[in-house]
Amino acid sequence: MKRNSIYILATAAIALCVGSTLPFLAGSSTLNPERDSVKSEVPYCVTSPTVPDKINFAGQDIDLKRYDHRERMDRELMSFTYMHSTTMLIVKRANRYFPVIEPILKANGIPDDFKYLAVIESSLNPLAKSPAGAAGLWQFMPVTGKEFGLEVNNSVDERYFIEEETKAACKYLKQAYNKYGNWLCVAAAYNAGQGRISSQLEKQMVDQAVDLWLVEETSRYMFRLLAAKAVINNPQQYGFLLKREHLYPPIPYTEVTVTTGISDLAKYAKEKGITFAQLKDANPWLRDTSLMNKSGRTYVLKIPTQAGMHYDPKKTVPYNKNWVIN
Repeated sequence: MKRNSIYILATAAIALCVGSTLPFLAGSSTLNPERDSVKSEVPYCVTSPTVPDKINFAGQDIDLKRYDHRERMDRELMSFTYMHSTTMLIVKRANRYFPVIEPILKANGIPDDFKYLAVIESSLNPLAKSPAGAAGLWQFMPVTGKEFGLEVNNSVDERYFIEEETKAACKYLKQAYNKYGNWLCVAAAYNAGQGRISSQLEKQMVDQAVDLWLVEETSRYMFRLLAAKAVINNPQQYGFLLKREHLYPPIPYTEVTVTTGISDLAKYAKEKGITFAQLKDANPWLRDTSLMNKSGRTYVLKIPTQAGMHYDPKKTVPYNKNWVIN
C-alpha cells in the first residue's frame, strides 16, 4: 500500500512537470521553429543571433557581409545576447541616463550613436572604475579628465559628474573628429589613443579603423560598439523581455547652488531631509565627507525629492518604447 502511494505521487509529479513544460514547447506561436526542438536535454535553447548585412553608425554604413566584419560582429552580438544580467541591467539604466546624455551629445554636435560608447565603457554605471584608474560613465583617466576641463582631486572628482563628464567626452570626440573626419576612427581612438590609431592608419595604408589589424581589445571595441547599438535598440529581438516597471526611472531632484565649502556633508544632507548616502548617490562626484571650496567655486548639488525616492514602478515611462513588452 505504501509503495503504491509513492508510485501514485511520483506519477502525479511527473505529469505536473510535463504539463507545465508543454506550453513552452508547443503552446507559443512566437517560438522560432529552429529553437523549438524536443531533442534538447535542457529546458532552454541557445541559438546564435542573426548578423545583419550591414549596420549604420553615425551616418556610416558598415558592411557586415565581409567575412572578417561579420565574424567580429557575430562574436560581440553573442556576447551581449548571453551576458544576460549585465545587458538587462544596461537597458534598465539606459532609461535613467540616456535622457541625460543624448541632449548633451546633440548640443555639442556629436552623433547620438556615441551614447553606446558610454555603454561599452562602463555598462552605464556612474561609479565604474577600472583597475588602471579610469572612472565614471566615460572612463576618463585623471590626467585626461583634467585636460578636458574636469576637476579631479580628493574632494571633487567630476569624472563621476554625468553632465560634466559627458561634456568633456564631447570635447575629446570633436577634437578626434577634426583629425580623422571619420566617427569609427574616433571611437577606436577613444580606446587606443589618437597617436596609435593615426600611426596604424598610415602604416597599414587604410582609411577605416575597422580595416586595421589591432590588438584584440581595440579590434573588438568597435564591434562591441555596433553590437551594443543593435541589442539595446531592440532588446526583444535578442530575447530580453522587460516590462515598464523593470526600468529605472529618472530620480526627480531639486538643485541647490553653493559657493562656499561644506564642512560636514552628513549634517548638510540631514538638514535637507535626506541621508548622507542619498546625497552621495545623487552627487557621486563628492568624494569626501566634506566639500572643500577654497576658491569659492560655484557647485550645484542635486537633492532628491521625497516623491522621487519612493517612485511607483508602474508609473515608469519607457524612454524607448522598444525596450518594453507592455
